[in-house]
Amino acid sequence: MRGRSTAQTSLITLLNVESRIPERHPIREIKRLIGKVFRELDSYFDDLYAEGGRSSIPPERLLGAKVLMALYTVRSDRQFCERLRYDLLFQWFLEINPDEEEAIFDASSFSKNQERLIRHAAAEIFFARVVELARAGRWASNEHFSVDGTLIEAWASMKSFRPKDEPPQGPGAGNPWQDFHGEKRSNDTHQSTTDPQAKLLRKGAGKEAKLCFAGHAVMENRTGLCVHFEVTPSVGVTESGQALAQIRELPDREFAPRTVGADKGYHSKDFVQGCRELGVAPHVAEVKDRRVEGFDGRTKKKGYQTSQRIRKRIEEIFGWMKTTGGFRKTRYRGVERTHFCGQMVVATYNLLRLAKLNLEAMMAAPPPTEVGA
Repeated sequence: MRGRSTAQTSLITLLNVESRIPERHPIREIKRLIGKVFRELDSYFDDLYAEGGRSSIPPERLLGAKVLMALYTVRSDRQFCERLRYDLLFQWFLEINPDEEEAIFDASSFSKNQERLIRHAAAEIFFARVVELARAGRWASNEHFSVDGTLIEAWASMKSFRPKDEPPQGPGAGNPWQDFHGEKRSNDTHQSTTDPQAKLLRKGAGKEAKLCFAGHAVMENRTGLCVHFEVTPSVGVTESGQALAQIRELPDREFAPRTVGADKGYHSKDFVQGCRELGVAPHVAEVKDRRVEGFDGRTKKKGYQTSQRIRKRIEEIFGWMKTTGGFRKTRYRGVERTHFCGQMVVATYNLLRLAKLNLEAMMAAPPPTEVGA
């Protein structure tokens, strides 16, 4: 029998939002994990705010909003605030009751309240706590890692990449048509007027040059979680140099690296010798006809092929960040803000990965036996 739609007769109803979320939905496990992180950061949040004055948006909701934006590919703060008004799942995740109209913030308040978290590196601390959750759950390898880098396109337009000695444009100049044919442009002579920290870089031969930043990731090899992530200028910081700096920091994060996998871009004297000095075996892809001191037959004996096979999974992190996480092109100006956003996107990737691992482990576990059976 055909069902018939009925007109909406009531605008007031009793609704249990909790019953609308499926029991096995990963968002439930993500909310549980993020709740543990926020409880550990409670005293840290207290130190960021004054004891008196006007109440701000809770930092838990600000960071939780960033997680939702990455999970559901929300492209801007303004779009998220608009969706928050009618999306019950978003309100449930941020623990906002549907009748709390005053708790739903607008885009300007959302952006303004983020400034404090950016200044105090809250995203880095949040990301580190998520990694600690993985370690506590024994989901993170302690010894074997992979490194790689990627380019993040800047929001600044190529039209803004103007000569440094050009006089500033007056009001009303608009966005006129520009003919760049035959004009030589470089970071030495030109600079973006809207984002000076974005640098012009070409990804490879035959590729167009773009204004961009660089992202550097360290992945643990067992479950593919990201344990370290940095955003830097795309010019002036090499991938291998930044990877070495990140490897040096791993012991401070209670890791004990023994091997590190990497692609051919890391097959260089500086990176190989730097790894040797740190006591880490450099399992990098070899460039034919290039001899590098410290990279010989002994390097390829134990675990080399395994590292080379697994290190390709780091591309899954970058792929998720740029598609679902919306981080192919940053929405923010400058390295600091882009780094803040990148930390939250990668932390969200880890949370989603942990949620799925936990759910799979729960489903694979044998059912509890009854007492006396």
